[in-house]
Amino acid sequence: MTFKYPSVLTIAGSDSGGGAGIQADIKTISALGCFATSAITAITVQNTVGVTGIHSVPAEIVRDQIKAVMDDIGPDVIKIGMIHTKELAIIIAETLRQYPTVPVIFDPVMVATSGDKLIEDETIAVLKECLFPLATVVTPNIDEATILSGLMIRNVDDMKEAAHRILQTDCKAVLLKGGHLKGETVFDLYIDQSGKELLFKSDYIPTHNVHGTGCTLSAAIASYRAIGYAIEEAVQHAHIYIHEAIEHCESSDRLK
Repeated sequence: MTFKYPSVLTIAGSDSGGGAGIQADIKTISALGCFATSAITAITVQNTVGVTGIHSVPAEIVRDQIKAVMDDIGPDVIKIGMIHTKELAIIIAETLRQYPTVPVIFDPVMVATSGDKLIEDETIAVLKECLFPLATVVTPNIDEATILSGLMIRNVDDMKEAAHRILQTDCKAVLLKGGHLKGETVFDLYIDQSGKELLFKSDYIPTHNVHGTGCTLSAAIASYRAIGYAIEEAVQHAHIYIHEAIEHCESSDRLK
């Protein structure tokens, strides 16, 4: 009997520092027992300090990477990360419409942890119009949700209002990550089109080791979904996974 690993396709930018983007995705997908495939959308000049350059891959090459993986390996789930230009967003959406049964986890990466901008302004409207309706779940952080919803987010009630506004783009669900809010407790909020709301809580961990955590979280959701968990369960497991990863990293630093 032949065993087939659950597989995940990550469509995202490359991080030369290895902490975020495609590199973080592949590490996470592999760590969770899935087979990682990739379509690189951009090459970034990046490390833990910041981003100093972005070179977008031609849209046709990104399309062909996706099709090469989809038509041969046939991944169980697709994760989308950094999409720098509107041309990329349009061609990725056109390509993914050919595979409507494959779940899509979309992390709308707009700003790096360092504060550097990773997306052109005109791309945002195209993401909402073309790619959000294809997404099983969209996973913005507070800054990204503020841009997407037009709402200043200061607390959990604001998170709920912003998530409902983002749901109006016709994505199936939103996981709004609250790690950028001040406080001793971190809240992640999941809301879907059926009205289901799940609030995930964890203790705030004072650390600077958060580069690439958004990429890792969305890749973990994709991996757990590929393994066979329902999307709500995949989100819950991924929330625990990233919290334990941050906690372990901070504990290791204290031992040095």
